[in-house]
Amino acid sequence: MYGSYYNFFDPTFLLVIAGLVISGLASAYVNSTFRKYDEFRSSKGVTGTSAAEYILRSQGITDVGVQQISGNLTDNYNSGNKMLSLSEATAQSTSVAAIGVAAHECGHAVQDAKNYLPLRLRTAIVPVANIGSTLSFPLIMIGVFMSWNQTLINIGILAFSLALIFQLVTLPVEFDASRRALAILREGGLLQEDELAAARKVLVAAALTYVAAALATFLQLLRLVLLFGGNRNRD
Repeated sequence: MYGSYYNFFDPTFLLVIAGLVISGLASAYVNSTFRKYDEFRSSKGVTGTSAAEYILRSQGITDVGVQQISGNLTDNYNSGNKMLSLSEATAQSTSVAAIGVAAHECGHAVQDAKNYLPLRLRTAIVPVANIGSTLSFPLIMIGVFMSWNQTLINIGILAFSLALIFQLVTLPVEFDASRRALAILREGGLLQEDELAAARKVLVAAALTYVAAALATFLQLLRLVLLFGGNRNRD
């Protein structure tokens, strides 16, 4: 009777649900925090775009462009084409939240210019992690269909673990970018102390989304190990 229930309900699926809940809460928190401090206008009245351009100039970075893109909180820095892209919610806003986000992306540009090792490592891992994530489940399923070929299954699990490694390498990159951003904003006088405190809250909330993503990936990897890891005979 218990075996029939187990086949109907997979308890390890709770790990996936937990990961989704954690990611959802982190995403909701960063959005609510950004909306809250998007109402807090900076005393200097500079926009996210102006702040980004100033920061890049102040750091002696002349080969990075700044552009506006569509979307909400889709801000990013692309080290491949040296382009800093700011979302509509950030580019033209004068809020401390927008300036904080723009400065954070500039932090990545500064990392790139200074050859920050974790950023280089993350960039190198991206293609390998993408391939691993794509192939992991097919490898595991093929291993199961091939009379539970544990070697193939383990290769699939190892391939998926590359996604977790990528997430873990991402954490110091994001934390360091925020640290650089806040330091530059303070040194440049773009934000007052109370404004810096508000911008820090926005960046901390954003950092939590990366922590949540890493935790969700770990829970999914744990589920794969529980379901398919070890030497199992399935008659």
